[in-house]
Amino acid sequence: MKFGLRLTTPLLFLLAPVLLTASCQQDSQEPSAYSLGEAQKVLAAIDRIEVETQRPWDGPLRSFTVSESEFNSYIAYRIENEQEEIMKELRLKFLDENKIEGKIHIDLRGQDVPRFVKPEMDVYFAADLIAENGLAKVDMKEIFLGDEPIKPMLLDLVISISARLNNQKATSINDWYELPYGIKEIKTEKGRATFYY
Repeated sequence: MKFGLRLTTPLLFLLAPVLLTASCQQDSQEPSAYSLGEAQKVLAAIDRIEVETQRPWDGPLRSFTVSESEFNSYIAYRIENEQEEIMKELRLKFLDENKIEGKIHIDLRGQDVPRFVKPEMDVYFAADLIAENGLAKVDMKEIFLGDEPIKPMLLDLVISISARLNNQKATSINDWYELPYGIKEIKTEKGRATFYY
């Protein structure tokens, strides 16, 4: 089980937000360093879930909890190791009641994109994470390119462009996505997320 990072196959988590961009240039910064040790804690939890979900289980849902820092280190590790071409950074902030905030750094340099789409940008968002029956979606509340608000419908344009670049079928930010294998539900609270399986 690996949490997907492709722009057109977002994880929920992950939350799906992985799909952002817009039409004006912003100053960009280098993605921050991550902790390999923290990323490895998440990788070990994923391996444990893979093993445990293959065994019969009729008890209550099991869970594992990751800190915001551990999760962000895991995402940074995946982006680096999979040599993600477009999304260079995804940082999430976990809040109470399945609310999340995040930053995505998009780098479209060298890609065949329309002229009105700038090559590098930072997108910030606030959203509710909705998870039910092994599915999840991100209900965007606010999206900003730098300090300029943008309309959520621009995300579908970005998804379409990304799908074309990756030879994949276009989807919508409003779609439900399957959670990683074995995960049934996700709950966030300030500074951490709990995954139920």
